[in-house]
Amino acid sequence: MRRLLVSIHDVGPGFEAEIDILIDRVARFVSPQHLAMLVVPNHWGRHPIIAGSPFADRVRSWSDMGISMFVHGWFHSDSCMHKGSLAAFKARHMTAGEGEFLGLETETAAALMRAGQDLIEDITGRPVAGFVAPAWLYGKGAKAALVASGFALAEDHMKVWSPRSGRAIVRGPVITWASRSRSRIASSLVVARLLPHILHFAPVIRVAVHPGDVRVPALLTSIDNVLRRLCAMRTPMGYKELLNDHVVAHSHPDLPAQL
Repeated sequence: MRRLLVSIHDVGPGFEAEIDILIDRVARFVSPQHLAMLVVPNHWGRHPIIAGSPFADRVRSWSDMGISMFVHGWFHSDSCMHKGSLAAFKARHMTAGEGEFLGLETETAAALMRAGQDLIEDITGRPVAGFVAPAWLYGKGAKAALVASGFALAEDHMKVWSPRSGRAIVRGPVITWASRSRSRIASSLVVARLLPHILHFAPVIRVAVHPGDVRVPALLTSIDNVLRRLCAMRTPMGYKELLNDHVVAHSHPDLPAQL
């Protein structure tokens, strides 16, 4: 059986209106128990999620509906001076200063992971589903911190894996959209049309949406089209089901064994 994973990124009080729009659109295709939210505890240091606040109550209600909650960094902003040229290139060109965990030392990364986990679990009363670094970017320190973190799941742009065992559970690029510039909008629309064809035989396809998507009507139309098409051929599932579903343990046949 072919499956579908859907997530809403950058959940926080600064994007509350956009998150509501995304939930309403995604709910046309995916039920809450098959949806994941990636929660940012204090987006760019400007929008903290405070226990007992109205937004924290909303996070709790979403969790009560069955939505899986991931820790999605802490600030979602990158304040590091990157040493390597590759890391500097990623920080500059692959993310608008949002690769928070790309240059962190292990101890700092671990502390932020724990703080995010504690906050979200205190609010929801449930274990988080896992950790996803902002912009899907992990440096050496973040990867080392993940191994000792105890998180059940982690994700980057090309795979979902178990930090506990290091085993890749799902392989293949995530279908997502970019809204920062006209060129990125155009390229992401093309990729979103192509990837469902390319990944047709993949056991699992991932779709991720972001608050910025709601500001571009063409992106919303593309999201609707992709979800409509995929849901006609696949069964939505929750991320937590990956831990006990042997069907998804197989890699996409056209992808390399190591990504």
